Amino acid sequence: MSFRKVVRQSKFRHVFGQPVKTEQCYDDIRVSRVTWDSTFCAVNPSFVAIIVEASGGGAFLVLPLHKTGRIDKSYPTVCGHTGPVLDIDWCPHNDHVIASGSEDCTVMVWQIPENGLSQPLTEPVVVLEGHSKRVGIIAWHPTARNVLLSAGCDNVVLIWNVGTAEELYRLEGLHPDLIYSVSWSRDGARFCTACKDKGVRVIDPRRGTVVAVSPR
Repeated sequence: MSFRKVVRQSKFRHVFGQPVKTEQCYDDIRVSRVTWDSTFCAVNPSFVAIIVEASGGGAFLVLPLHKTGRIDKSYPTVCGHTGPVLDIDWCPHNDHVIASGSEDCTVMVWQIPENGLSQPLTEPVVVLEGHSKRVGIIAWHPTARNVLLSAGCDNVVLIWNVGTAEELYRLEGLHPDLIYSVSWSRDGARFCTACKDKGVRVIDPRRGTVVAVSPR
């Protein structure tokens, strides 16, 4: 008795990709080489922001989406931090507001002009100071305006009222080691963290408690 081997053919076998043309790419950008696990970029419907190499501090580019092609090395940057920028995140409620976290232990919130930058931006709208070590994670609240989460190498998570520059919640002692990533739930009632201790935690920020943790 013979068995016939049946190979299921993919419906995508005749689909081929096409490389994007050079003039449609963002070219010659000196992306930051800082040793931190980050995407180093953020995008919204109006702009793309990219953390770049900078001397004497930290900086990131903000480019209108249509400004493709070769980017001049003298193109203005957002450059108010005194240490390398580690993370950036656009506000979901305003396409012209972006937050940045840095090795200088601060979080800064910036207002980007309507048509992008025509000169270096050095003055943030708000400076948030509360971490004792570098700030590597920034995440805006998905539904509440002016609410921003930051996490630093001090293993502390802070939730800010950006409008008043005040701490709403300080979550300490929930993570015994470095926090790798943070993600809000869709309604913003809770957030999830991944930690160096191999634990994934679901946290209720209002109660300051861990709702669930993965087995390690």
